[in-house]
Amino acid sequence: MIRLARASDLPLLGELERAAGEPFRDLGMAAVADDEPFSVAQLRPYQADERCWVVDGSGVVAGYLLADVVDGNGHVEQVSVLPSFARRGLGRQLIETAASWAVARGLPGLTLTTFLDVPWNAPYYMRLGFREFFESSWGPSLRAIREHEAALGLDRWPRVAMIR
Repeated sequence: MIRLARASDLPLLGELERAAGEPFRDLGMAAVADDEPFSVAQLRPYQADERCWVVDGSGVVAGYLLADVVDGNGHVEQVSVLPSFARRGLGRQLIETAASWAVARGLPGLTLTTFLDVPWNAPYYMRLGFREFFESSWGPSLRAIREHEAALGLDRWPRVAMIR
């Protein structure tokens, strides 16, 4: 079941994010796996603004998604699913929830940034209807997001912006 996050869910999301990042180690991307998750303080505005959803899997928070508005589009800031709940369509359900949220606000698209060659990243999002969003079409906020990602060292691996 997908639902809006409650304040009591927020302390659980850091450990969920750490677990969801572990598979990156198998791809030689330990720095991604070791990336610090969002703090409760960083998550609180998303929850308060009803831009944070969780997958409630029989009492276990099995996944979550954070949404923003970036350059007039909905934007998936973060989406993660526990590896033990992978391949059950939960990520797709979270993305569809964010897409519905964007449509309800009159936002014309849904964007995200991701790793190009990681199977559960860009190839997965392509199957969900996303396509590459070329730099010539980016607004200033998406450009700033990509610059921040590069400053964090994430461009050691090919990254791409996508839109649906």
